[in-house]
Amino acid sequence: MATPETRRQLLVAIAACDDKKGEDTRILELDPVDSGLADFFLITSAANDRQVVAIADEIEFRLKKDFGLYATSVEGRRQGEWILLDYVDIVIHVFLAEKRAFYNIERLRKSARNLSPAEVEAELKSLLAKKTLAVRKSAPASKAPSKAPAVAPKKSAKGESTVSAKPAKKAAKKAPAKAVKAPIAAKTAAKKAPAKAAKTAAAPKAVAAMAPVVSDGRVSTGGFGRVAPVEKTGVPEPLSVAAMAAPKAAKKAPAKAAKKANRK
Repeated sequence: MATPETRRQLLVAIAACDDKKGEDTRILELDPVDSGLADFFLITSAANDRQVVAIADEIEFRLKKDFGLYATSVEGRRQGEWILLDYVDIVIHVFLAEKRAFYNIERLRKSARNLSPAEVEAELKSLLAKKTLAVRKSAPASKAPSKAPAVAPKKSAKGESTVSAKPAKKAAKKAPAKAVKAPIAAKTAAKKAPAKAAKTAAAPKAVAAMAPVVSDGRVSTGGFGRVAPVEKTGVPEPLSVAAMAAPKAAKKAPAKAAKKANRK
């Protein structure tokens, strides 16, 4: 079956024939059996050989200008009695009137269907309409965008939204991170618990060691060998500097006496 493009080319060739005063222009749509030869025969007549050449030149010019189409072969231009233009899908015959009557191509192609330019144009419009519908059906249907929010916001008594979708999304993202941090914090606290317990147990002992010890009415001031008398009230008296230095002086006295004896 002829394509819409072929039908457009045929209509342009018919217009060229009419512009150059071609006579008795006919269009033959060949039988599908003969489709290997061509889809259409275009036949027109001229009064003299000059007009035959003029019609052929105009057809070539129009098809070249509008479609960039060139004839695969051109025959009979020199004689000007019968010019044949072969465009593969369309074969154009431009005759002198007497030569056309002699060869009578219409009789040779009895199975061909005679068409008028109006019928060709109507068939072209029909083909284009069918092609457009086929393209529309094959195109994928566009999906309408969903307007529903990802998270439904809460509404107050007045009907106003109190919670937006964005905070809910952020909270959902932070929840896994918190769930991962919680076991780590629990392990760290478990490791530190024994050290804290040991420090708490050692604190009273250190305080007890630094506190004065009362024994037989005297107070030990921290294990340094200094003992202070205790009054009846049980509160130790403060020691003077001289009293604290007396034991040291007593220890150093024999050493000093030995040194003096050695000097003498």
